[in-house]
Amino acid sequence: MKPPFLRRFFVLKKETLRFLFMIKKWLVFSSCLLLWACPQKEDDGFACTEEFVYGLSISVTNAVTGQFITENITVTATDGNYSEELMSFQDFTGFFGAGERAGNYSIYISAEGYNEYTSETIVVKANQCHVIPEVRTFELQPL
Repeated sequence: MKPPFLRRFFVLKKETLRFLFMIKKWLVFSSCLLLWACPQKEDDGFACTEEFVYGLSISVTNAVTGQFITENITVTATDGNYSEELMSFQDFTGFFGAGERAGNYSIYISAEGYNEYTSETIVVKANQCHVIPEVRTFELQPL
């Protein structure tokens, strides 16, 4: 037979264990309830980047020599009422525009010493994050 003080210790310990087990069950139940009740955002398997994407990348060459034309030239993209002069960057041979803007563009090119040129329609599409760049090279005939 156990001494009375030990019996009391075991009784208290058993009650404490029951209390802790009850708290554990309550925490598990509460956690499951919260997870079930909170709306979950579905992961569609991709993440968008924060980069800025140009829809048009246009290069212009001399039809005779094949050299890129980058000086004294204007490249304009038009989509309905929208019109934008494409930009060129130092050390690049192309012109860029239609930043994050899908549309149906015609390209008008005028350069000093060359015949003007107007392209057929170029369709710039977009996915869930960015436009899908259209890359074109056009040849200008010297005068």
